[in-house]
Amino acid sequence: MSNVTREAALDLLKKYNKEPFHIQHALTVEGVMRYYAEKKGYDPDFWGICGLLHDVDFGQWPEEHCVKAPELLAEIDAPEEMVHAICSHGYGICCDVEPVHEMEKFLFAADELTGIIWAAMLIRPSRSCKDMDLKSLKKKFKDKRFAGGCSRETIRKGAEQLGWELDDLMKEVLEAMQSLPDVDEMNEIVGN
Repeated sequence: MSNVTREAALDLLKKYNKEPFHIQHALTVEGVMRYYAEKKGYDPDFWGICGLLHDVDFGQWPEEHCVKAPELLAEIDAPEEMVHAICSHGYGICCDVEPVHEMEKFLFAADELTGIIWAAMLIRPSRSCKDMDLKSLKKKFKDKRFAGGCSRETIRKGAEQLGWELDDLMKEVLEAMQSLPDVDEMNEIVGN
């Protein structure tokens, strides 16, 4: 579907994002997208690269998030469907590119939720979500002070766009994140 390699995508991400947190978040969203794509029989490389690059412009241009992205994605000749998917995760927040395909809707829905799960991992004794259950995640989600920068409204809207119950979205994203590296391993990967 795309000629963009993961190596080129990662290089582009790192060119414009220097903070280890941004790299960690991108790798997490990539992993969640790839996991779900494999589970449902979609192209995991395309989904994963869209997840990896979804915040490509955020590190240097947070005020132009999803608006500056097409210019940066042109550097790796990203196809239009990739540009649309990446920009659509900011629909109604920072751009007017609407998520249309299932992948775009899943990216929109999962992005903020990965942040809540990651924050929960940081305070768990295991520093992992492998031992986290849905009940624990729902408790963190309901506490608006916990990971306060993660928009619960965006997550709810994403579940609605997918036609899913919020619990189903939480289960899918938690399951995907349970397949990824834990906090300490991810810190080693990003050099944090």
